[in-house]
Amino acid sequence: MPRPSSKERLLDAAAEVLLSEGAEALTLEAVARQAGVSKGGLFYHFPTKQALVAAMVDRLTTAFDRALAETGAEPGDFLRAYLDATIPERHTAATAPADRVAVALLAAVLVDPAGLAPLRERFAAWQARLTDDGIDPAAATAIRLAIDGWWAVRLLGLGEPDAALHERTRSYLREAIGRAARH
Repeated sequence: MPRPSSKERLLDAAAEVLLSEGAEALTLEAVARQAGVSKGGLFYHFPTKQALVAAMVDRLTTAFDRALAETGAEPGDFLRAYLDATIPERHTAATAPADRVAVALLAAVLVDPAGLAPLRERFAAWQARLTDDGIDPAAATAIRLAIDGWWAVRLLGLGEPDAALHERTRSYLREAIGRAARH
């Protein structure tokens, strides 16, 4: 397995700072210390905290885009892929590293709202793709908003459904996509 690039190692260090110390502790100094590099080494890749956060958002959204890339051409396929990439088939606590990084990264962009701009752009692109998924755009949007709300509930621990209800709800959303695709 190839070693991660210096840039990737710095992004991993930034994620670790977010996870272990919180959004307020995300400073270039803390990331350099966590990565075991000089501030100059960090500045070479990320001259500002905003550049670092933007790269973290980009890495997160690029991974999501990769999960959506293998969609079919049938009506509703992109929306099904969106559901599959967002909500796991089986109930799990939102403690997977990617989920924990997403929570921490959201906290970081809330500290610096300008960091939300690239995330807004990606969500706009996903929404545009959903409205062109061969099903009623209102149905696609309603289902996407339900998925996004569920994602937020999972990540923030806000009354997430138990395992049985998780599976039933996910099945309900897949059936709703199927119904929308047939009309």
